[in-house]
Amino acid sequence: MKQKSTALILAILFGVVGAHRFYVGKTGSAVAQLLTGGGLIVWVLIDIINIATGKFTDVNGNKLQ
Repeated sequence: MKQKSTALILAILFGVVGAHRFYVGKTGSAVAQLLTGGGLIVWVLIDIINIATGKFTDVNGNKLQ
């Protein structure tokens, strides 16, 4: 099970390169974030909010703990 705190730290520090998405196994969208600079930061901000509020899931649809 992936940790919410780890994903949040990765998103804050390395979100523009998709580190948090690589961490949870979402490789395709992680590469997209890497190539677009985190969706011009907007995508990263949305992910940070979703991780913090518990709405972000791993590649299998499991919520982070």
